[in-house]
Amino acid sequence: MTRAPLSRSTTRRRTAALSTLAALVITTGIGVGSAQAAGSTLQDAAAESGRYFGTAIAAGRMNDQQYMNIANREFDMITTENAMKMDATEPSQNQFNYSSGDQIVNWALSNGKQVRGHALAWHSQQPGWMQNMEGQQLRQAMLNHVTEVATHYRGKIHSWDVVNEAFADGSSGARRNSNLQRTGNDWIEAAFRAARAADPNAQLCYNDYNTDNWNHAKTQGVYNMVADFKARGVPIDCVGFQAHFNSGNPVPSNYHETLQNFADLGVDVQITELDIEGSGTSQAEQYRGVVQACMAVARCQGITVWGVRDTDSWRASGTPLLFDGNGNKKAAYNYVLDQLNSGDGNDNGGDDGGPTDPGGDGTCSVTATKTDSWGDRFNTTFEVSGADDWVVTISTGSGQSVQSSWNADVSGTTGTLTATPNGNGNSFGITLYSNGNTTTPTATCSSASGGDGGADACTVTVTKTDEWGDRFNTTFEVTDADDWVVTISTGSGQSVQSSWNADVSGTTGTLTATPNGNGNSFGITLYSNGNTTAPTATCTTA
Repeated sequence: MTRAPLSRSTTRRRTAALSTLAALVITTGIGVGSAQAAGSTLQDAAAESGRYFGTAIAAGRMNDQQYMNIANREFDMITTENAMKMDATEPSQNQFNYSSGDQIVNWALSNGKQVRGHALAWHSQQPGWMQNMEGQQLRQAMLNHVTEVATHYRGKIHSWDVVNEAFADGSSGARRNSNLQRTGNDWIEAAFRAARAADPNAQLCYNDYNTDNWNHAKTQGVYNMVADFKARGVPIDCVGFQAHFNSGNPVPSNYHETLQNFADLGVDVQITELDIEGSGTSQAEQYRGVVQACMAVARCQGITVWGVRDTDSWRASGTPLLFDGNGNKKAAYNYVLDQLNSGDGNDNGGDDGGPTDPGGDGTCSVTATKTDSWGDRFNTTFEVSGADDWVVTISTGSGQSVQSSWNADVSGTTGTLTATPNGNGNSFGITLYSNGNTTTPTATCSSASGGDGGADACTVTVTKTDEWGDRFNTTFEVTDADDWVVTISTGSGQSVQSSWNADVSGTTGTLTATPNGNGNSFGITLYSNGNTTAPTATCTTA
């Protein structure tokens, strides 16, 4: 509902660790990487990788001592939740009121924090006098508002959300039909140019929600606008991703891909209004994944959560924040802190499931051995996406079983699953089904003798057809007293998202992704069937 972005000035914590990503590898786990000291608060832990960790502050809660103590202790970037919006700062035309905004800004700066300004131009929360305007009169009023507010806070703002939520939901990827859009398609560009003139040292961001999934039309619409702005020299420095998630809209598996693709345009990216409805380990894992995605992208400057305690949230019933209503740290807080402390682009060493890129050939491999703290199982979620073919190989250890769901956006191309026993094979089954209620063919293979990849292999090749919808899912299982190799070959332009449940029984299982062409990204997340988080690895190749 309310969102925020970042600043153009170099942050005091920006380090050489934020170099351009070529073959980035990150690992996370319960423990902290030995290469760096552990931060005991969110802001200190984020600072280790040159990032910030922020929150949104409401002026009306600044007399709440617990609220302010948590904000001061944990966060180093402050967004004004409502105090800088158009209705708050210009309630009557040309009569500006900065009292609440100044209160928050002055507190933040006096406590050594930075400020994100939110938001200069928005179709929502316009004052009544502006809501009744159209055309050139509205255009001039909007530009005057941007100029006056940005000028008032000049030199105090790290990042401005110059324009907020200008794209429509749905499948069109088009602009929202707002009164501002009806002033002319160049209104966003005009707002950014006015903001740059008024506050030349602040970072200028475009901010929106539901732009987290790379495959969504809205995401593509914003991406195309940013690409156009960069090509034409329009002053845009960053893109803000609001990141409001719940059970119906979970963190997408391609979130890292989305952030990286925007960063590749030459803009910084910021997670500006993060909240995730839920509780316990499930909520904590999603929070961890968001932080991991940011840490995997060199140009992700930081993360802002949209509120301090659950009871302060605009989605309070969904308990979406890192502190409960009593100010206690939740499981999600601990997962976020561990992930921030895991390091930025550094393998934390040891036989912990860390990734390797042997020979620098673009292969990403993770070998994981069960340890006592993991329980009897570990799960692995991996994603492969790119414009070229990939081969993902799952090697099971002796006595293991693999159960996996494979979601492939085949886009009319072909994907192949192959299982080959390394010893005496037992059974391998593949079930294909669409994202709707239509069931596609099922194949089951079994062999009784050792295989060499020939007759003992089980292969299913599938091509998307219209009646399948845009995706198909594949569930396969391998159970054996000997090793199996399961190979998933994606067609060009496909993505694979899979969960691998392996009863490792003290043995070792390996996941390897090898690009047949120029690969894009490959990510692996390991976690137990209990509450213990095991190492995480992400590889990116160019």
